[in-house]
Amino acid sequence: MAYWLMKSEPSDYSIQDLKQDKRAHWDGVRNYQARNHMRTMLVGEEAFFYHSNCKVPGIVGIMKVVKTTYVDHTAFDPKDIHFDPKSNADKPRWEMVDLAYVSAYSKIISLAQLRETPALEEMIILRKGNRLSITPVTTKEWKTICQLGG
Repeated sequence: MAYWLMKSEPSDYSIQDLKQDKRAHWDGVRNYQARNHMRTMLVGEEAFFYHSNCKVPGIVGIMKVVKTTYVDHTAFDPKDIHFDPKSNADKPRWEMVDLAYVSAYSKIISLAQLRETPALEEMIILRKGNRLSITPVTTKEWKTICQLGG
């Protein structure tokens, strides 16, 4: 079983939205490496929900994979923000997974706090220039962050 970190801008979709919906598809991923990470996800694997591009970016909760990759239909809809004219139903480029809400932290584990934690110094999200929306998390990193979150 693997662990993941998945980013979303809270103005687009937040941990509170997932809590209310209970389950959602993670659509709109338009980076091949992030898509390839999704392709390896298995049902039952867990991911940190990370709020990005906001006042205080950081980890806000946990979700789990409940459906493995399938075609991201938003790529075919010209009215959707994630439309990709180079993708079509005969040869789709993009995929998504379904995730279910597990829990929300009472306090955000900020990017600054992650950077200040020695056990996380090798974490992919903390590497200079990393902008991937989906990254793997090691078991050591997962346990460390879960301890930070209480």
